[in-house]
Amino acid sequence: MHGHGSPRPGQPPADPHPAAPRPAPSAPPAARGGPSAAGSGADPGIVPGPRTAAGVCHGTLGELYQGPLRAGGAPDIALVSFPVDLHSWAYFTPGAGRPGALPPGEKAARAVRLFLDHFGLRLPPGHWSTHSELRVGVGMASSTADIVATLRCLFRLFGLPYDQGVVTGVLAAIERADSVFLDEFALHLSARHQVVRTLGTGIGFHTAFVTEPGTVDTSAVTAPLLRHYARRASEYERCLTDLLKGFESADPAAVARAATTSATLSQQVLPKRTFARVLAHREHFGADGIFVAHTGSLIGYLFAHRPPAEAKSELSAFFHSLGHQCSFAQGGYG
Repeated sequence: MHGHGSPRPGQPPADPHPAAPRPAPSAPPAARGGPSAAGSGADPGIVPGPRTAAGVCHGTLGELYQGPLRAGGAPDIALVSFPVDLHSWAYFTPGAGRPGALPPGEKAARAVRLFLDHFGLRLPPGHWSTHSELRVGVGMASSTADIVATLRCLFRLFGLPYDQGVVTGVLAAIERADSVFLDEFALHLSARHQVVRTLGTGIGFHTAFVTEPGTVDTSAVTAPLLRHYARRASEYERCLTDLLKGFESADPAAVARAATTSATLSQQVLPKRTFARVLAHREHFGADGIFVAHTGSLIGYLFAHRPPAEAKSELSAFFHSLGHQCSFAQGGYG
């Protein structure tokens, strides 16, 4: 269930200042225009010089697992997001421009307001610019990556030490989120913004994938998903156990098998049009498994080793025969 790139259904609630992230220790003087700022008497929040600050965050290719996890009560929806080496960037350049300018995108703008309120800061005059390699609305966590990149830019702009607690607090005030704020795999409860277990950086895959048309209304499918999870609880439990064992043993083939199981179970409730054909040709292409964006539009193959150029051509022809343009990307870390 994602940030996954797809904008959240409906309008986000008004900024919940009482529920904003818990105040952290006072910001360093440079961030508040204290003695270490340029000259004495600098205005609060003004950063000296025109140096551009930047923040970067990777996206995802859906998940290796999405299913139920009982965490102190009723089952919740748990994810093991599939990080991809594609990114979102946010830049702020002090200088010409109006004070308090906000970045493009409603969620990124809300993140800026929450960050500034949290630390008692204000933006200097300047301008924002952004760039993203992540497609919107398909399962690549584009909106979450945009928020995290924006927050990382602000930490650098004000010379503040990076605080992941502030990041997750801001995310919690805005949307469900993937674990793109981490630089490792994790078992994560997206609605609670809770990392259940970190899974390290020992697993990586080469991927070939396509994006099917259409989007999924995440809020509309939550109830059907939970009913499906209840019916298939034992199968999901085995799938997650196998996945975690694969991570523990740094065995990409085991992780890919479990990801294929999770994708197959998902097909029963949120089907992908090309799933049967993709699954049927897995062995032909020598793929170790299949992954999907469970509540998105992505489907593709997992390869523990880089496919040669001839295989990429054959994969591209296959996906083209299904009516889709194939893409290749590095997923994970290993």
